[in-house]
Amino acid sequence: MTHPPKHFKSGFVAIVGRPNVGKSTLMNAILGAKVAIATDKPQTTRNRILGVHTEPDNGQIVFVDTPGVHDARDRLNKRMVDAAWDAARQTDAIVFVVEAKSLAVEGRPPFWGGDASILTQLQALGDVPLILAVNKADQLPNREMLLPLLARVSEAASFAEVVVLSALKKRNVDTLVRVVMQTLPDGEPLYPEDMLTDRAERFLAAEYVREQVLKQLEREVPYSVAVEIEQFADDISDGKLHIRAVIHVERASQKAIVIGKGGSRIKEIGTAARHQLQQFFERPVHLETLVRVEGDWTQLDRSLDRFGYGQDTI
Repeated sequence: MTHPPKHFKSGFVAIVGRPNVGKSTLMNAILGAKVAIATDKPQTTRNRILGVHTEPDNGQIVFVDTPGVHDARDRLNKRMVDAAWDAARQTDAIVFVVEAKSLAVEGRPPFWGGDASILTQLQALGDVPLILAVNKADQLPNREMLLPLLARVSEAASFAEVVVLSALKKRNVDTLVRVVMQTLPDGEPLYPEDMLTDRAERFLAAEYVREQVLKQLEREVPYSVAVEIEQFADDISDGKLHIRAVIHVERASQKAIVIGKGGSRIKEIGTAARHQLQQFFERPVHLETLVRVEGDWTQLDRSLDRFGYGQDTI
């Protein structure tokens, strides 16, 4: 895009909200591609991920998918929450994502708990346009709840716009994009037209593997997992992309769980991840998965930095 049209819009837009409200699903729906992993587990997103949406005749929105804002206790989670707020402070607009059912509960304010805390902090940022995205509207018992819900929201806070949508069903996502575009200043494109994300292929490969760990393991184990890509190379002899992924855990007992009886669990994780990788990279993939113990890595600065959760890389 060498000469964008007059009044071309461009800017950065942070997607902010509690864990598991659908922020990553929303960004993937906007881009039409999976650049951020999404599961039903809270705190799936650990890093800021840029997603670039370009409309050649209108503008370019650089969405910043952020880790869920929550009550952080360990070093990893504190860095995640700090990353979310850093992103919010440096963008041209903010999309605040909340769940429709949470807003619709009778007998309490529409914004309560974590949502209320986040809203207070967002309002303190000043004049940055704040757009409310009411997600998972498809989960409301009936559509008649929408108008009272929107009335409650309007009474509780002032937003530049309110958009009711379902990221999973891709309903009204285009409306949100249009609203966001209108809030941005005129400007040149910030990234090439064909670019979807700023994250390297190695990072995306590690995330696809970690996604399967989150989906297939329960309780605390997934949150003690980091994935490191030791090999990422094309092999002209077989035409495959060869990837070696190391799954790091904090304790030997967790290693045994990830591997599973007779290696059954790690095989399932690898098979599912390889399928996703082949879809994304659009070529055959040979994936090797290993499991290693890295004691208490979530509490150690050197390990956090090594696994991509440094202050400047998360």
